[in-house]
Amino acid sequence: MLQITDTHLFETPDGCLLGLNTEQSLKAVIDDVSAKHLPADLVLATGDLAHMPAASTYKRVTSHLARLGLPVYCLPGNHDESTLLNSAFNGGLCRFESQLHHNGWQFIFLDSTIPGSEGAHFSAERLQQLDRMLADSDAPHALVCLHHNPVNIGSRWLDTMALDNQDEFFAVIDRHTQVRGIMWGHVHQEFTGTRNGVQLMSTPSTCIQFMPGSNEFALDSSAPGYRWLLLHEDGTIETGVERLDWIPGMVDVSASGY
Repeated sequence: MLQITDTHLFETPDGCLLGLNTEQSLKAVIDDVSAKHLPADLVLATGDLAHMPAASTYKRVTSHLARLGLPVYCLPGNHDESTLLNSAFNGGLCRFESQLHHNGWQFIFLDSTIPGSEGAHFSAERLQQLDRMLADSDAPHALVCLHHNPVNIGSRWLDTMALDNQDEFFAVIDRHTQVRGIMWGHVHQEFTGTRNGVQLMSTPSTCIQFMPGSNEFALDSSAPGYRWLLLHEDGTIETGVERLDWIPGMVDVSASGY
């Protein structure tokens, strides 16, 4: 399976984010996936699919992702508009669901967004829903997906937007020993770690990259990327990040925000 995240498309195909044409960048990533990682079972699209949410934006997102010929399961990020996203990913190959069972694995897709905020929070109701989904599943393994980082990654400005009730979230996770991994986007960089035997993973954006370990907003010169995963029957996760060997545009690495 594959993770594609933080595509940041605009209302028109010529939209650029700090010098990078996000549409061309997404197309290049999809070409790379097609060349290196097909066939595959499915794609997880973990939010911020739009930079400027509009029906036309999401129509193009789904059109590009559909080129892979795979089911695409998405969840919203803080730049997305959930109603528009739900409408666009409602039917066909592109889907907006709360969970999926596939080949002995349960995939859970959580909305971590707060309307009008860049940050993340899980309400008591959302945590109860997560608890129920994990308790009711007979799958021996689970992968939990969200947009925001549920742990601090050592970048102060990004960590201010991390999930703000991490202890409550992990109290649920810790009750269910079948959880093998947690995966997210948002931070525009690769991160790997473990917590109580659970793999923790973030993935580069298909467009601009943020500088790891930076206290303030800073861009990295790394190329756009995506993640591949092999989920094994014994619950182990084999995974890696692929990056393009070029950047489709001149990124303004001196930018102090966007």
